[in-house]
Amino acid sequence: MARFMFSTGIENSSPTIENGRKRIDEMAASRHYECWREDFALVQEDLAVRTLRYGLPLYKVFLGPGRFDWEFSDLTFGDLKARKIIPIADLCHFGVPDWIGNFQNPDFPHLFASYARAFAERFPWVQLYTPVNEMYVCATYSAAYGWWNEQLRSDQGFVTSLKNIVKANILAMHSILAVRPDAIFVQSESSEYNHADNPKAIPPAEYLNERRFLSLDLNYGNHVNSEMYRFLRDNGMTDEEYKFFMSEHLKSHCIMGNDYYERNEHSVDEHGVTAAAGEIFGVQRDHAPILRALPFACHAYRDEHLPRPAGR
Repeated sequence: MARFMFSTGIENSSPTIENGRKRIDEMAASRHYECWREDFALVQEDLAVRTLRYGLPLYKVFLGPGRFDWEFSDLTFGDLKARKIIPIADLCHFGVPDWIGNFQNPDFPHLFASYARAFAERFPWVQLYTPVNEMYVCATYSAAYGWWNEQLRSDQGFVTSLKNIVKANILAMHSILAVRPDAIFVQSESSEYNHADNPKAIPPAEYLNERRFLSLDLNYGNHVNSEMYRFLRDNGMTDEEYKFFMSEHLKSHCIMGNDYYERNEHSVDEHGVTAAAGEIFGVQRDHAPILRALPFACHAYRDEHLPRPAGR
């Protein structure tokens, strides 16, 4: 019989802005570094939640190749274990250490995989992971919108960021499974939808509604359509790289998660220019058109795959 698991999370995003000169660390902004015991007590006692998506900003822990600062991680994850709160370890949330640079760095996937393995070895009792949070959002905001990290606004920058991020996610899953073969990856992606605002806008809206699935298609090994394949190849993805994504996926270990925010719906004009649409499907509580990804992406776990609370 299927079980429902209610969870919450503590935001640990840490992208850079101003061409890398300033980092936005949400844990610092929320004073979590000072108040983490109180935060965990609120989760345990006030909310009575048994599952918490939680991780430390990558830049604080991953100091260099083979170099890690586990001091704060040992304290927090040790406390979660003592409280019998099940963590979903969030390993990379929108930012990388300064020494890696940004998501254009082709070394990032293998470096991140080494970090994921080191984390799994340090905390072998952790079973649930989100290796890279919201891969499409991260690539879009960093390399298409120019808001974060590399702050690029180009299709080539977007594809480079996307392929490095998704490859990092896949290699990290392999690394974690080498230590914890029963690991489960609770992945998180935004639920984008593009509305054509006139009949001539239908083709660009349809194009964007295919592009929104690229992170999931590559992560789960689903062949993209011909237009998306041309887009990827024209902007730097090699045939060898594409074959990697089609052959190295681990979707049988994954649970797909979809985030919905008001900003996820966009209006599109005939030139492909987008603007915020507000809640259209969302306000109707009809998320089906937004979530209508291909069936490959969904994987339902039976009861025995989910961690049981202590003492049961």
